[in-house]
Amino acid sequence: MPNEMAELEALLMERSLTDMELLRATDSAPDYRILPDASVVKIGGQSVIDRGRAAVYPLVEELVAARKDHQLLIGTGAGTRARHLYSIAADLGLPTGVLTEIGSSVAGQNASMLGHLMAKYGVSTVEGAGLSAVPLYLAEVRAVIFGGMPPFQMWMRVPEEGLIPPYRTDAGCFLLAETFGCKAMIYVKDENGLYSGNPKTKPDAEFIPRVTVDEMQAMNLHDAVIEFPVLDLMKSARHVRSIQIINGLVPGNLTRALAGEHVGTIISAD
Repeated sequence: MPNEMAELEALLMERSLTDMELLRATDSAPDYRILPDASVVKIGGQSVIDRGRAAVYPLVEELVAARKDHQLLIGTGAGTRARHLYSIAADLGLPTGVLTEIGSSVAGQNASMLGHLMAKYGVSTVEGAGLSAVPLYLAEVRAVIFGGMPPFQMWMRVPEEGLIPPYRTDAGCFLLAETFGCKAMIYVKDENGLYSGNPKTKPDAEFIPRVTVDEMQAMNLHDAVIEFPVLDLMKSARHVRSIQIINGLVPGNLTRALAGEHVGTIISAD
């Protein structure tokens, strides 16, 4: 390893950062998991939080109980309000970067509401630079809440078609899990997992309990329970090579998923 790292240092000093030999050499650098015992739980905005008390209160109780056995990074989606604002902003001719800031603000509002509901249990909401304090929160209360939108803001990648930010809250939560080297990425939705079509509009859609990224991309689904850019992120991930999508409206599903049970759809990169 010392020789390999010395070679990498020499390449970094001599080559362009886009040089292929240099990029391959970085693979020899050790993979250090920052929070290997933590799990990221993404609470859907439209699928869960927008449903109000009936959906959120039972989930809060389950999260509070689960933190006794698990370290939790709880991300929030944006939901229906963001879709409405995207519509207005697009009609005004505003660019993708502005739409990204709008989506971030709504995801942050949902994080704030969830944070107030869990405040009496000592669970705080963090954003931006506050993420540096996550290890302290996990050590003290074993849970923390954040808005799921990735912090690209005005620097969001412009999509190939349309104006909607391609990396939204599903992608943001995955990126956090991958960066921190977390042990699990669980998406809490209002469906049992992935189907061959949208079960809300196609009652005969087939449930898919397990699938690989390549298999899912080959299905060419036009409407899926997970944001498609997450699949591309999974292909290049080093730590989080699988995710699980569960129905958070079913009591106990989240607890079982955190314990490692297969209760929804598992999508794997391999």
